[in-house]
Amino acid sequence: MESLYVQSRRLEAKDLEWIRQLIDAHPGWNRTKLSQHIAQRWEWRNQAGQLKDMACRSMLLKLEQKGLICLPAPQRPSNNGCAFRPVVPPMAEALVEPIESQLRMLEPLCIVAAQSPEELALFDWLLWRYHYLPYSGAAGENIKYLVFDCRARPLACLLYGAAAWKLAVRDQLIGWTKAQREVNLCYVANNQLF
Repeated sequence: MESLYVQSRRLEAKDLEWIRQLIDAHPGWNRTKLSQHIAQRWEWRNQAGQLKDMACRSMLLKLEQKGLICLPAPQRPSNNGCAFRPVVPPMAEALVEPIESQLRMLEPLCIVAAQSPEELALFDWLLWRYHYLPYSGAAGENIKYLVFDCRARPLACLLYGAAAWKLAVRDQLIGWTKAQREVNLCYVANNQLF
């Protein structure tokens, strides 16, 4: 078998055989345990040092779709079909009235990376409630920002995620080679929602 390139990783025949042996040796492992073990063994981490468990799981699913491995059955159905219902933040009632003003009257603005449970709940609720596109939560690597006015009222939500692996127009504009893209893609963000 020639080497495969899946989920930004080059896999040789020995890698596929090792994954098959791992699955056979641990019949009680679920898909999460399997992907976490592989990511740890391969030191598959993002720039922040976090384990790329979901990228590994995606790779395993793609290998199974190609008929190259047989994963354990899912333990529970995917929640992708479930309706997203964010927690209503305590300040929701105060957010009903539209803010109509010139921007200079709302300054200074404060841009905050949403990190606390309260900020994350507010972010999710605002996008779910007010954005014209359906919002069912952010997936994958992402960063969320909240923008507040001078009276601490939320004005905007900005959601950035990992960049697409390949994007012909972007890659042509930047002018990088495949190797340069693989090394530097972690410095590019995708504006998912604003």
